[in-house]
Amino acid sequence: MKKTAPAPRAAAEADAPASAGQQAERRTREGVARLLLERGPVAAVAIAEALGLSSTAVRRHLDALVADGEAYTRDAPRLGARGRGRPAKLFLLTETGRSRFGHAYDDLAISALRFLAESGGEQAVRAFAERRVATLVDRHRDAVTAPVDPAGRAEALAAALTREGYASSTRSVGAGEQLCQHHCPVAHVAAEFPQLCEVETAAFADLLGTHVQRLATIARGDAACTTHVPHQPHAPGTKTS
Repeated sequence: MKKTAPAPRAAAEADAPASAGQQAERRTREGVARLLLERGPVAAVAIAEALGLSSTAVRRHLDALVADGEAYTRDAPRLGARGRGRPAKLFLLTETGRSRFGHAYDDLAISALRFLAESGGEQAVRAFAERRVATLVDRHRDAVTAPVDPAGRAEALAAALTREGYASSTRSVGAGEQLCQHHCPVAHVAAEFPQLCEVETAAFADLLGTHVQRLATIARGDAACTTHVPHQPHAPGTKTS
């Protein structure tokens, strides 16, 4: 019996599952990338557990992100005595990978700040940074200052920053909290104008009611902007760093 080619409609229906599968793959890869953004550096097994996927499936997406220049790896720190075998790998997003989540400023903003620096000097740039941070902070001041302890305020600040697009979280470390901003919408600008980071750190200290220390920034190439928040409120006149 002679076989005939499928009708156009039948051919389109045959292609539909593949298209749906490709969409599912893209959604999964987006989920993997977002976890790298929010939790990086993170191991493949942790991503698999968070997404309910097999380690094999997650590694396929991680390998694709690395191949595309959107992610890279580094060795996980060893705990305890050095054992045999290769150290576990942790995955992080590159600047290219972060760009898929967007930036609030572009080259026009950098050009504008360069002009401001040339015409008004560093103080003009700092004044701009202070006004920008004040606008952001004032929207959340009541919610952040409602808790009486620094740890509670740090958690409230992380929630506020997440609403502003900074994908933030906190975790207890020794006698303090670490406030981590896993995404920075102004990282490109802050790389050239660190006043943005400096003013932001001072604003955090004011909101949290304690001195804080900025340990790392995305603008300097770190995986996240990390700020140490001690549990003990600072004494009057203590400087932030």
